[in-house]
Amino acid sequence: MTGEVHGVVGHPDSSRKTDYLYRLSIKGIILNNAGEILFVKESGRDWWDLPGGGMDHGEDIKTAIAREMKEEVNLTGDFTYRIAHVDDPAELKNAKVLQVRLIFIIKPDIMDFSPGDDGDEVAFISLEQLKEIDEPKYDYLRMILQNI
Repeated sequence: MTGEVHGVVGHPDSSRKTDYLYRLSIKGIILNNAGEILFVKESGRDWWDLPGGGMDHGEDIKTAIAREMKEEVNLTGDFTYRIAHVDDPAELKNAKVLQVRLIFIIKPDIMDFSPGDDGDEVAFISLEQLKEIDEPKYDYLRMILQNI
């Protein structure tokens, strides 16, 4: 068992892709001095979301946060982070795996953002603007922000 990665089922004698039994999704809440939240419109999507994405198997949390934030909002420099919320596992129907979403409060040393390789647009959005958007997909975020 030494050296095996748990949650990964390879098929070395087949052309089948590797199976992942779970997926960790990392999302970052970055607040500016005005209390606005950084959002990204990812490439190929028509909606705004918190920056983040899938954590690679074997990757540590800080490395995953740094990679995802660089890819989507061009985060440079160091940062601190703390966990703000962990969702219950949910099935991703398109990937046939369970996903657990980890949401972090991220405090970058450098507050300068632009679209990264995986982002089309970035913007800070106020909590008041977020409350006006009647989209159930933002309910979890409104709940978290009330508790930070």
